[in-house]
Amino acid sequence: MFKKLLIANRGEIAVRIIRAARELGIATVAVYSEADKESLHTVLADEAICIGPAKSTDSYLNMNSVLSAAIVTGAEAIHPGFGFLSENSKFATMCEEMNIKFIGPSGQVMDKMGDKINARKEMIAANVPVIPGSAGEITSPEEALRVAQEVGYPVMLKASAGGGGKGIRKVKQEEDLVAAFESASQEALAAFGNGAMYIEKVIYPARHIEVQILGDSYGNIIHLGERDCSLQRNNQKVLEESPSIAIGQTLRRQMGDAAVRAAQAVAYENAGTIEFLLDESTGQFYFMEMNTRVQVEHPVTEFVTGIDIVKEQIKIAAGQALSLSQDEVTITGHAIECRINAENPAFNFAPSPGKITDLYLPSGGVGLRVDSAVYQGYTIPPYYDSMIAKIIVHGENRFDALMKMQRALYELEIEGVMTNSHFQLDLISDKRVIAGDYDTSFLMEAFLPAYHPGDE
Repeated sequence: MFKKLLIANRGEIAVRIIRAARELGIATVAVYSEADKESLHTVLADEAICIGPAKSTDSYLNMNSVLSAAIVTGAEAIHPGFGFLSENSKFATMCEEMNIKFIGPSGQVMDKMGDKINARKEMIAANVPVIPGSAGEITSPEEALRVAQEVGYPVMLKASAGGGGKGIRKVKQEEDLVAAFESASQEALAAFGNGAMYIEKVIYPARHIEVQILGDSYGNIIHLGERDCSLQRNNQKVLEESPSIAIGQTLRRQMGDAAVRAAQAVAYENAGTIEFLLDESTGQFYFMEMNTRVQVEHPVTEFVTGIDIVKEQIKIAAGQALSLSQDEVTITGHAIECRINAENPAFNFAPSPGKITDLYLPSGGVGLRVDSAVYQGYTIPPYYDSMIAKIIVHGENRFDALMKMQRALYELEIEGVMTNSHFQLDLISDKRVIAGDYDTSFLMEAFLPAYHPGDE
């Protein structure tokens, strides 16, 4: 096992990793930008080292600074968390070249699955169903028009090197395609340095179902069940739950088996997620992409399986075999996660940085967990993602979990900045959400148009 681990991240995920490492007896090193000097992860870690100015390109995305911090402190491994360098194949390869263990898959696997078009080809070869669409990259509006006509409208334009909801456009009719292609391609070029696109047919109505997988260096791969991530705003997940109310045992087994085949096809190692789109009208599911990192919503899977995914990541990276087989994985009860963001729903969810003047995070009762890095008096910087906490609950069944989440959101108090906590409470209390009657379009097309948040 490693003696010292560097966490190349910030916020709640950095705190989450520090806690897992400490429970494994591993010393931790936090890196921070000048804006994060007073952040909780710098206090909880055994060591903390500044790696640059507030701008993430000069700090958390600065590969040389992160690696230098690891060398100076003697860290044997780096956990990237999610975001920032977590899916950067160049950084993973640099770690390997410097004999520092990157806690995640190899750079080669990231390249193979990070390119969405190449990933489609790999999945087809592995007998994993993919969404009908273009066979390869599309680099011109003219080619996009031809492919869209072949697969039929509506279509989804997606960036080949995309992620995080960027470089994605839904196009309902032919006259809108050229403008959508050009704007999505420019957005992808700015975000990822690659403006290439591909096209997929829109599956509607659909559920966004993802399957958590773990793979060790000995070829053992298992899945930990699924998460339903269909409640999304602008292609960004808002609330996640496990298991999904939309699928039964047969389909659950089929999706789990397909996820394992997908991971086996690329000899996947460490934690990852296979994301599927489920056509509710036919029951057919399709591969969308593989996320080669720990997910924001991993706690719901931890609650229903009792497996600490972050600890498993560290153990796998240290060369240990998986401690359990597929037959030993059991799903118990139901878990839900709400993302609490410093943003104002009344003003199109605009970010709301600033000082937290009063704070109460709900923590009492069985089956309630809050992952956060904020504290009373903490100033949320304006430079990074607006998520400041995750509330996760576990109940004997879905209704029990829903009621527990409502109770937790009622108790949550954050003053000094605007948050989406009331929005989340309204969403979790909606009769359609309680009934499980929603899909990927629900939030944008049904809930938000009629939502009047008032003063949050």
